[in-house]
Amino acid sequence: MSFLTKIVKNDAMKNDPPQIYNWRVYVLTCSACFAGMLFGMDIGIIGGVLKLDSFREVFGLQGLDAIGRANLEANIVSTLQAGCFLGALVASWFADKYGRRITLFGCAIIAIIGTILQAASMGNLAAMYCGRFISGIGVGAASMVNPLYTSENAPRAIRGALTGLYQLFIVTGACIAFWINYGNLLHAKGNSQWIISLSMQGLPAVCLAFGMLISNESPRWLAKTDQWEKASATLGRVRNLPSEHEYVQAELHEIREQLEFESRLAGGSGFWDLQREMWTIKGNRNRALISVGLMVCQQMTGTNAINYYAPQIFENLGLSGTEAGLFATGIYGIVKMVTCSIFLLFVADTLGRRKSLLWTSIAQGAAMFYIGFYVRLDPPKKDFPVPPAGYVAIVMIFLFASFFQFGWGPVCWIYVSEIPTARLRATNVALAAATQWLFNFVVARATPNMMATVGRSGYGTYFIYGCFCFSMFFFTWFFVPETKGVSLEKMDEIFGVVDTKISDTERGLPAVSIDDEKSPVSTHIESKT
Repeated sequence: MSFLTKIVKNDAMKNDPPQIYNWRVYVLTCSACFAGMLFGMDIGIIGGVLKLDSFREVFGLQGLDAIGRANLEANIVSTLQAGCFLGALVASWFADKYGRRITLFGCAIIAIIGTILQAASMGNLAAMYCGRFISGIGVGAASMVNPLYTSENAPRAIRGALTGLYQLFIVTGACIAFWINYGNLLHAKGNSQWIISLSMQGLPAVCLAFGMLISNESPRWLAKTDQWEKASATLGRVRNLPSEHEYVQAELHEIREQLEFESRLAGGSGFWDLQREMWTIKGNRNRALISVGLMVCQQMTGTNAINYYAPQIFENLGLSGTEAGLFATGIYGIVKMVTCSIFLLFVADTLGRRKSLLWTSIAQGAAMFYIGFYVRLDPPKKDFPVPPAGYVAIVMIFLFASFFQFGWGPVCWIYVSEIPTARLRATNVALAAATQWLFNFVVARATPNMMATVGRSGYGTYFIYGCFCFSMFFFTWFFVPETKGVSLEKMDEIFGVVDTKISDTERGLPAVSIDDEKSPVSTHIESKT
């Protein structure tokens, strides 16, 4: 706890009981975040597999021209995103009906089935497409449920760091995958190179399934489904406090009041009732639109263009040979993993969400523009040494990855999971996750063609993504508020669904201003003491 107080600087950390920052919340968060590693492993695996000669020969990539090869590679990669889009859309119904924990377990099983089909495809494109689509359903559904589950269990003072662990697991999975590909290139022979790599995609799914068997259900979902005794016991266990403890009871009281108010506000809990509540109430509509905007921006940074096609991009910057490209990709993965860890430990709940998005927008755009100018003005020549400016361009790839992990990577997932109301949280996160996968699909499908057609060596690709990065600064400046240290039930104060000072008074609780960043939980504890 003393370590947390030194690195996390917000009012919630000062006011909440120290017992709530215990090992249980970290174990259940990490168990759920294997859903992120599942996504990361696919990002890293498929990009390297596409460069293996054994895979290219079996699946007919070697005999195609540049555009034909780009189209086939894009089809193989983007089929997963199509499945992810579907999975993210349908997962909210399952998460609300059967619970977050059971839904995550089901996602793991689906992903395992898809992985088996991919590894057993043996040159059959139909089997490869089918396997990647099925895996995508599991990955996309898990991407929606994981931040939902984590945010509903996390203490508010470190909710940003815990929810952002999803992004850390993504980049860790990608990093492991990059080195799996590199190791297979050096030590495996023939088809075993890509079969081993594709099979390893199933490892995070196995860990996710096991983790959900030993984890608890979300206490907020239990409360939402009127299982208050279970919700009280579960929340007490997660907070490491007796269920009758005043902090646990105050938090449960806050959840109950929020659910009752939301029910009175719109009434009903069917699909169309929730849609009406989301889109006709201004505060809820603003949250939904911000969630969609953040996910569009996240993908249009171009980060997944690099993730999926990193070996090809490094080759275009002058690193010739599959081995050199995969090695550089492995270093790229390490850089992402380290910088994401630093952000979650020292920045997410201290500097805050909004400032992180603002400065990284400019930094990412500058890195992309340098690469674009280098490829346009001094393009690398095949079989020639990489010039100094080329090494700077490679460093810019690494810096871009670092900037992304300090802002648009983890922060978007933090926002979309914490800003919705309790009744709309699953629906809002599903909408955001589906948007993320839709634009992930666009990027995965378009990037190979852009690299082949938008200027020599695809220099225009970097300018396009760089312009998007710069424009995100203005989106954040005008539309994205700060939410660090604010409880999930107090987001209404920021987004204006209700005058919470009046509603708190009506409920017999002290009024709380947003400047204090205190919820009725901390106010209740202070009044008791």
